[in-house]
Amino acid sequence: MVYMFLRNYVVAPVVNLVCRPTVIGLEHVPAHGPAILASNHLSVPDSIFMPVAVPRQVYFLAKSEYFHTPGIRGRIVATFFRAINQIPMDRRGGRASAAALSAGGQALAEGKLVGIYPEGTRSPDGRLYRGKIGVARLALETGAPVIPVAMIGTDKMQPLGSRFPDPRRARITTVFGEPMDFSHLTSRHGDHPTMRRVTDEIMAAIAELSGQETADVYAADHKRRLAEEKSASFRAQARDVAQATRDRGRAMTDAVSQQAGELGAKLQGRPRGGTDERGPGGTA
Repeated sequence: MVYMFLRNYVVAPVVNLVCRPTVIGLEHVPAHGPAILASNHLSVPDSIFMPVAVPRQVYFLAKSEYFHTPGIRGRIVATFFRAINQIPMDRRGGRASAAALSAGGQALAEGKLVGIYPEGTRSPDGRLYRGKIGVARLALETGAPVIPVAMIGTDKMQPLGSRFPDPRRARITTVFGEPMDFSHLTSRHGDHPTMRRVTDEIMAAIAELSGQETADVYAADHKRRLAEEKSASFRAQARDVAQATRDRGRAMTDAVSQQAGELGAKLQGRPRGGTDERGPGGTA
């Protein structure tokens, strides 16, 4: 109820008026029944433009941090996400992620439309990263069709690090591809190689729609390496600054010592008492 009210009377009118997004292939999204919308993930606005493009409610598998952030702001965000029936997704893997996928499977069993970002996180550089097998697990366990989705331009509208989107930066296009049917593989939903192959097929379909360069690594791993490299670079710069400071300190100490030595030598060579010991006429 809250979701459709906001979509129809608040978000969609504003987005369509201000941003004038383009939608291609909407006929591939079924008007009724279960389906999985598997999309690339470039920026925060992805989760605005894609639902606006679809007349039905999209039940997103949203990262669990949205539901468990402390503080007043965190509680407000969590309340909002629960009000619009989004599904918490624990991205650590294992049993926690399996529980979220089970909730997604239940939504599909109820004939709902489930949205998922197979990359697991936003792309740090605009490339399409390796998909996690959760999307294949959902498809094979439920038999629901997978609709590949390409978001285009959202990373330019709100680049990483930007607090707010700027509609002047880019026009947004949402492309829905033809449904992918994996129902003939439901008996192999627990087979990891099969799920890996299905996931790769889905990611290939997304890449074809989006035109993105692909990267055969997980986005989260790449982000972690970038953070480690940045941290190592920062530590190296800090060491260089500290070493330069020490070198300047030693140079200043040496200069002061040298000046003190020269001054001491001059003082030692000056006659004591300020009188001349030579006799009258200048002779001793």
